[in-house]
Order: sequence, then C-alpha cells, then structure tokens
Amino acid sequence: MLERHELEAFLTLAEELHFGRTAERLGVSTGRISQTVKKLERRVGTPLFERTSRSVRLTPVGRRLDDDLRPAHRQILAALERATAAGRGVHGMLRAGFGAPWSGELLAAAADAFLARHPGCEIHIREVPLDGGVRPLQDAELDILLTAFPVREPGLTTGPVLAAEPRVLLVPAAHPLARRESVSLDDLAGVPLVTTAGANSRSWLDAHYPARTPSGAVIPRGPVAASWQEVLSHVSAGRGVSPGSARGARYHPRPGVSYVPLRDAPPVEYGLVWPTAAENALIRAFAEAVAAQR
Repeated sequence: MLERHELEAFLTLAEELHFGRTAERLGVSTGRISQTVKKLERRVGTPLFERTSRSVRLTPVGRRLDDDLRPAHRQILAALERATAAGRGVHGMLRAGFGAPWSGELLAAAADAFLARHPGCEIHIREVPLDGGVRPLQDAELDILLTAFPVREPGLTTGPVLAAEPRVLLVPAAHPLARRESVSLDDLAGVPLVTTAGANSRSWLDAHYPARTPSGAVIPRGPVAASWQEVLSHVSAGRGVSPGSARGARYHPRPGVSYVPLRDAPPVEYGLVWPTAAENALIRAFAEAVAAQR
C-alpha cells in the first residue's frame, strides 16, 4: 500500500523536478524527500527518477506511474475538499482580485470548479491595476487577491507560491538591448526604468524596480505607470524599459516592444493574499481551489 507521504513526495517531485522546491512545498527537509523517494523506488524495484548534479528527470517507469497516479490523486483531494467544505459550512459571497491577465484566467477557472462544488456561493472577480498593490484588501473592497510577491504588510496572510515566472525586460524594439538574446541587471545602468507607485509598498517596489544594479550603478527612474497598458505605451514610445514576467509576452504582445530575458534576476513569484482577521471557511476553501488549478 502506497502511504500518503510517499504519494505526495513522488507527485510533487514529478512536478517540480527539484528536491529543494519539493521539500519547501511539502514542509519537510530535502533529505526526507530523498529518503522517501528511495524507499518508493526500492518498493517498485526500479528507479523512478534520473538524478544528476544539475537536473532531475522522470524515468519512463516514473512517467508512467505519474500518469497513472495523478488523476486518482486529484479525485481523492477533490473528495476530501468537498467533505471538509461540507463540514465547515462553506457559503456566502467572495470578492477575488488579480493583477496579471493570466492570473485572472486562473481565478476564473478556480471559481468555475469551486461553484460546481458549492452552488450556493457567489464569486466576483475583478482586476486590480498595477499601482493598486494590496490596498483593495486593506480597504475591505476584496476578500482575496492573487498578486506578485513579496507581500509583507501587517494584517495580511500570504499563501504559498502558486507560480514562479522567469523575469524579462520590456525594451523598445529599436533599443540596442532588444537585439540581445538576454540581458543582465547590470545592463540597466543608465537606462531609464518605467516604474509604478501608488499603493505598492516600498519592499515590493524595491523587489521589482531596483534603484541600483548589483554592481552599485544607479538605475535612473523613468515614467511612472498606473497600469500595464501605460507601461507598454511608455516602453513602445522609447521612454524607458521595464521589468515583467515572461508570461506577459503572451498576454501583452505589442508592436514596438520586445521581451528580453533577464538572465540573473530571480523569478516573479505569485500567490494569494487575504486579510488575516477576515479569514474564514470560504476564503480557505477558495484558496485550496485556486491551488488545485495551477
């Protein structure tokens, strides 16, 4: 019989293909994940993963096991979620917000799945502008928000990272940087950076719009944008460059704007945030539904 911790370790590692991230998601040590996988491989009688110093890959047997187990695991989780929600009495209206278009699609898919299980609930979804930060949560206009981390404001609870997107630089198509295969943070020295402000915290702005390069050179401030459409307009007009996530290239294609990978920048991490004092069964159940859709 496959134990629950073995199942979760295998399926999470098959998804992440990284022992450290798997351990972080499951809240255990990397050694524990390694031991659990080795134990499972001994039981199966063959390796499930190919490990090198640089990568982790599923073996053909491991891929087949993942294909066989994952649908059943989703059904088990859904059944447990329905039973738990019934016991907690999930009901009422939830107001959910998002910042990036792709995250809006994720919330919509989660809402459809959630309402199929809880037809007595209501889910209202709306977009939060780039300069909105977490203010709609603080002003009680929203109950939960899918946004880019970090979020460190008091009174707010952050869920786990749901997505990590490679960071890119939005560059005017005629700019010399647009002809490169990738750029580094040090390439931003002397290049005006289109930024945002509004309700965003200083820690959030520093994480996404640094004032200096890693070597200490000043990154000059360019125009301040309130929305992604304003960012794109400033960049296409040649007024500066701006950081973003790789997925944005698929949602914001625009003549005059090139998306160049930022090779030495950390990924943009996204997750859910909600007011700690307002947390209830509905918020918790919807957060679980969103995590199941990623």
